Amino acid sequence: MPDVAPERDQQFRHMRGVAREIFASALRNASIESAFARNVHCERHVLRIGEDLHDLDSYNRIFVVSMGKAAHTMVAALEAQAGSNLEGVVASSVDLASQLRGFRYFRGGHPTPTAESIQAAAAILKSLDSLDSASLIIFMISGGGSSIVEKPVDDEISLDDIAATYRALVHSGAPIAEINAVRKHISAVKGGRLAQAAYPAQQVSILVSDVPDDTPDALASGPTMADSTSIHDCERIAAKYNLIEQFPESVASLFRQHALEETPKSDDPAFVRARWWTVLSNKIAIDEAAVAATRAGFAVEVDNSCDDWPYEKAAAYLLNRLREMRSKVSRVCLLSGGEVTVTVRNGGIGGRNQQFALACAEQIVGQNITVLSAGTDGIDGNSPAAGAVVDGTTGSRAGTFAHDPAGDDPLTKSLTGFNAYPLLNKLGDAVITGPTGNNLRDLRILLAY
Repeated sequence: MPDVAPERDQQFRHMRGVAREIFASALRNASIESAFARNVHCERHVLRIGEDLHDLDSYNRIFVVSMGKAAHTMVAALEAQAGSNLEGVVASSVDLASQLRGFRYFRGGHPTPTAESIQAAAAILKSLDSLDSASLIIFMISGGGSSIVEKPVDDEISLDDIAATYRALVHSGAPIAEINAVRKHISAVKGGRLAQAAYPAQQVSILVSDVPDDTPDALASGPTMADSTSIHDCERIAAKYNLIEQFPESVASLFRQHALEETPKSDDPAFVRARWWTVLSNKIAIDEAAVAATRAGFAVEVDNSCDDWPYEKAAAYLLNRLREMRSKVSRVCLLSGGEVTVTVRNGGIGGRNQQFALACAEQIVGQNITVLSAGTDGIDGNSPAAGAVVDGTTGSRAGTFAHDPAGDDPLTKSLTGFNAYPLLNKLGDAVITGPTGNNLRDLRILLAY
């Protein structure tokens, strides 16, 4: 592609900035603090969560478990609404400069469990065991909780084995709902098993969701919700992705011997005194992005139909939708939420958002299109970035700044090597926010002008 004229280069730079600002606006306005202000309130010792009222004076103990990437932010927001006389356990994947009195803190692993993930699960289970029918347990759950809090269902499964199992699942290309179906059945804390451990206490779960709205029990592998998946589902998923051969022997043997134990279902007594409230989800982030894009002068449409699609298929589909919109209106914005899938083979540094962005960059060379894809948690795969923003100049800029002595196209080489971050970072197109303390799935912003 020939060099871009200065005026066009300026236009592309401006649109990359616009895309970044739309994403930043969505992050600012879909905040946990505002969600708790709307949904959680305490007055005269009566705690309102969603539409439920809890007379705190009627309980002999109130205990809080906050887990996931948003755990710190959620417990701080709860304290802001309910006061400081709380106790509990907080398990997240990041450290916090200051800690709240009355809470024990753990830094679990993500995307695979660590020794502290196991310690967090042990501390939570021990605390729940001391609760009775006069206790109130407030669970606060956000994405990432699957690996941040973990205890294998079988003592024969070591930490290394469970970590290897997670890696096999994450790299399989399976959508998150299928990954979590398997995780639930090999865990002592997932698939409703924390709710069983908390029984007979009164339970309420506050959810910041990074899963599809119609599968809330997939969030953090549903530790407090009745499980909608079954052993049969797990065996089907393992066969579909050839996982048994990839699992360590301690896990593989459970499948070969049909020895998995079923998770609790909706008729389990643990759920009789349990309630769940989703206070934030991907839809709210999409809505806030739509407001920002409209304010920037774009006609906006939302299309989430490519959720859990392979990234190549999603890129082609969304770009076609964008071009259809552009044929009717001069400035258009297509928003898409959810997650695309990537089957990693000998990968480098990157993540699904950067892989998607590069796939788009290959298809929009020279076109007046800008694409941003990023995770609302600020983390994309094993890279320091949340995602990336690309446009019709990405191909030519890559050729200029990332010349390959072998003559290979830099975009193609980065894509096929699952090594998107080094190139995108060199171009200045990586979107870097740092961990946001929130987790509402991914957001894709496609602009045509």
